[in-house]
Amino acid sequence: MGLSFFKYRIAGLVSLMLLVSISFPSVSLSAPLPSKLAQSNVKTAVDWLNQGLQAIQAGKVQDAIAAFKQATQLDPALAPAHYNLGLAFRQTGQLQPSADAFYRATQADPKFAPAFANLGGALLEGNNLQLANDYLRRALELDPKLGFAHYNLGLVREQQRDCQGAIASFKKAIEYSKNAPEPPYHIGMCYLQQGKLDQARDAFNQAVKINPKYPEAYYNLGSIWFQQRKLQEALEAFRKSAEANSNYPNAYYGAGLVFMQLRQYGDAVQVLQFARDLYSAQRNPQWAKNAEQLLQQAQNLNYQPR
Repeated sequence: MGLSFFKYRIAGLVSLMLLVSISFPSVSLSAPLPSKLAQSNVKTAVDWLNQGLQAIQAGKVQDAIAAFKQATQLDPALAPAHYNLGLAFRQTGQLQPSADAFYRATQADPKFAPAFANLGGALLEGNNLQLANDYLRRALELDPKLGFAHYNLGLVREQQRDCQGAIASFKKAIEYSKNAPEPPYHIGMCYLQQGKLDQARDAFNQAVKINPKYPEAYYNLGSIWFQQRKLQEALEAFRKSAEANSNYPNAYYGAGLVFMQLRQYGDAVQVLQFARDLYSAQRNPQWAKNAEQLLQQAQNLNYQPR
């Protein structure tokens, strides 16, 4: 029975590149205010904002959320408080509250480009592609050099199967975020969809050059080598994928396919068992079943006289 690698390939998860550091965005907090009471409120709100930022730096995300909420209640026009609240919600996986906070940041400051970009990213993850596209375009109108906005727009276009548009956005992201490995990785994914294996390989190599611990990029490099019948190169790529993340089941599954082709059935059994168990532990029953089926083939062939 012939084995098709891409039949078993799993597309990488879409990930958002949100701002890594949480700090004051470039907005003025010192504009003159109409009354002493307003000045007092703003000062108090800024104090809460600073307390939230300190909590984030200390890894106390829930404390930060509480502080940012207090800041937004005291001064609903304080855009950085809404913005950092959105980032904190996003850090805890609360997608809808995160999007709501970013939206309020854009209402408080209609020229706050990172808030529009992160709102677009949250909507993208919620699969609201049209609204995500609109907010990301607005972010880039405000700041054409905002690298992660180009990246998120590339993800929107990738999901819309507009590979040419996605590649153009990812190249812009690389231009303005040179140290981010995700844009070249997704360029590679687009080239894979187009069947342009050499260009895809170059893009994945660029990604692992930036981040040598990028399991999905190594995995896709392995898939390309496998497709091109360069089995030792494929095996090495899958090995690096597993080294980058020992709990990444695709790496072991890919290695199992290579060992099957090399007729090293004992090695195939070992890695496929590991892949199956990881898929099961990660609640991916379909791929656990796929791995089990291939494992049974390997076990049967391993016991046959050769």
